[in-house]
Amino acid sequence: MRRADPFRGLFCLFGAAFSPVVLAQPSPDAALLSQAAAKAEQQLRQSFMNLQFDEFRLSPVRGPLYQANAGGRMVYYAPESDNVLFAAIYDRHGINLTALAQDATARKRLAALDRSQALVIGPADAPEVVEFTDPDCPYCRALDRYWASKAAEGKPVRRHIFFVTGIHPGAAAKAEHILCAADPEAAFRTMYSGATPETLTQCEAGHARVAAHGKAVLQVGVSGTPTLILDGKIVSGFQQSEIEIFLDAKRASDHVAR
Repeated sequence: MRRADPFRGLFCLFGAAFSPVVLAQPSPDAALLSQAAAKAEQQLRQSFMNLQFDEFRLSPVRGPLYQANAGGRMVYYAPESDNVLFAAIYDRHGINLTALAQDATARKRLAALDRSQALVIGPADAPEVVEFTDPDCPYCRALDRYWASKAAEGKPVRRHIFFVTGIHPGAAAKAEHILCAADPEAAFRTMYSGATPETLTQCEAGHARVAAHGKAVLQVGVSGTPTLILDGKIVSGFQQSEIEIFLDAKRASDHVAR
């Protein structure tokens, strides 16, 4: 059993009378954390001068941060605090390091992609794009209309199309119908115009290609539609500005080559 110290109260009073500053000081750990936070805040302001922020404080994330590719998207994990982060990491020059990592992974997987299974639409000498699409996706249909408008302007692309059939229940049957058609491109145009035939064609070869497309979707890590790969860069969704940048760069390089 711990014995009471009869002088303990006197010593405490003595300390309180003659050393009040010592008792008011924060712990060494708290002081160090406060200094580190102030230094980090100053560094953030210096490195990202255009960033406006307040309430700078320590985050709940602890320890090293690891990145993983989840369906074509980079996620970050901190095992010490058991946190997962869905975010984009930028360096002080404004470069999106997350996007660079995603693109590097996409290029690696794209190199192993069997394009012979794709539905190809567009002239052989046009800029090439890899397109993951869903017959029941409204944004995919909007993208198809966009490609048609570009072709009408004399700026066609050559599309290597893979069908994503795991999102909408009727997508697989519609994809098989397109791939089984005598003229797959015409069947594609009809389907993407919103006109669904009363009877959908089935065939063994088309069924096998739909399965092959499913493997390609998993291989690349596509999780939504439309998804494009433009010169090895993943573009998720119908992002017209990104596509225009790609097309402008292609036209510029073709002009220089000539």
